[in-house]
Amino acid sequence: QVQLVESGGGLVQTGGSLRLSCAASGLTSMNYAMAWFRQAPGKERLFVAGISSTGLSTRYSDSVKGRFVISRDNAKNTLYLQMNNLKPEDTAVYLCAGDPRRTLSTQYVTNYDYWGQGTQVTVSS
Repeated sequence: QVQLVESGGGLVQTGGSLRLSCAASGLTSMNYAMAWFRQAPGKERLFVAGISSTGLSTRYSDSVKGRFVISRDNAKNTLYLQMNNLKPEDTAVYLCAGDPRRTLSTQYVTNYDYWGQGTQVTVSS
């Protein structure tokens, strides 16, 4: 019923930029926190960036702070992640997630009930 679909991933060279999108459908409202996580091969899923239900509050992992910007357009049911100055260590599958019980985002995987299938981001060295 609830579906999140990521897009915008691809191959980019070090220092380049990508803009990821996450389209939500089947939701009664967008009044919940959302976030981006990433998972590299052989590693656990890690928090990247989170955004409050209104979009007024954002938070980032230390590894991406100053390079990535999370935003949302609730009227379009879409979450975004602008990634700048990409590094090889950013290579991962990026997944969007929704937390229906909170309006402020957290960094914990277990708090998110809704997940997309992910989009691959590969940064060449």
